[in-house]
Amino acid sequence: MDTKAVALGMPELRPVSPGLGAPRTGGAETGLLDQFGRVATDMRLSLTDKCNLRCTYCMPEAGLEWLKKDKLLTAAEIVRLVGLGVNRLGVRELRLTGGEPLVRADLVQIIAALRKNHPDLPISLTTNGVGLAKKAQALADAGLTRLNVSMDTIHHDAFLQLTRRPFLDQVKAGIEAAAAAGMKPIKINAVLLRGINDTTAAELLQWSLERDYELRFIEQMPLDADHGWTRDGMITAAEIRALIATDFELTPDPRARDGAPAERFEVRRHGSTELLGTVGIIASVTEPFCADCRRTRITAEGKVMSCLFSLTEVDLLELLRAGTSAHDDDAVTARWQDAMWAKPRAHGMGHPGLGDADFVQPDRSMSAIGG
Repeated sequence: MDTKAVALGMPELRPVSPGLGAPRTGGAETGLLDQFGRVATDMRLSLTDKCNLRCTYCMPEAGLEWLKKDKLLTAAEIVRLVGLGVNRLGVRELRLTGGEPLVRADLVQIIAALRKNHPDLPISLTTNGVGLAKKAQALADAGLTRLNVSMDTIHHDAFLQLTRRPFLDQVKAGIEAAAAAGMKPIKINAVLLRGINDTTAAELLQWSLERDYELRFIEQMPLDADHGWTRDGMITAAEIRALIATDFELTPDPRARDGAPAERFEVRRHGSTELLGTVGIIASVTEPFCADCRRTRITAEGKVMSCLFSLTEVDLLELLRAGTSAHDDDAVTARWQDAMWAKPRAHGMGHPGLGDADFVQPDRSMSAIGG
């Protein structure tokens, strides 16, 4: 029994076939199945490793060495890869990530091509919002379904301290432009750091509720390029709930979680029955949801990461560039399936435990993986 998982409230995962690491069996009809019976239907595809912010919990102040253009998936390769995921492997929703995907000059064209090929596929974008105001309408017209915008605070000084860039007004303008373009829901992603923006958590929630945005607080994870994260230094989900409770009453959202990383809560004022909206908390560290993980991640250079904390990457770009025949597609999908079959139980290892003595932080930062 995985006592660590049970202690964290996570259901025990048992392999679906004898022996961990046993070879995958079955064809494309099994989809992106792993050895514990989880099936990935949510595809996270990074378009670039570049970013125009330098968030302290993600990137070093000097930035990173970016991938060269010829190492990145091309627009045609992205369209082909998504097609294989949707048509052959059971992908049911797509999120385009980065780095910062808005820095790709061909982003609108990519989304338009994906929408043409997959009229009913939910397509979302995770962005920091810088530059969004100029592109929001074009993205909506191309077929983008919804947005996740990273914004940790509504205060300029805290934003500058967190991101090392004075772009808060641009981010807010981008969110407003996306709402005006009809994209909905718009989700706001926020990471709380102790002594910087933690005391204004309830204020950020109020700001989001007033504008009908869905706020998601995310526990800080050990995915910073500086490797400065500590388990004791992060703000936990329990602390986040307590910070919100100063102004609001939270009750569990009756809707099924259905594999979503965020646990949702209905928000009301204390003593009131009026529903103001919802808030989500993504507690990857203290309340992991690995047992119901349905995500498969592809990096900007075409590598499968079966888990956000995986130390193993499987290259698909090599096969994509080998040819475009049905035989070549078979090879790509088979390698993708093999990569997902080997998905670890939790947090890149055999048990949940970010910050445990046996946890090894991936070399990549969050910007280089793609959320």
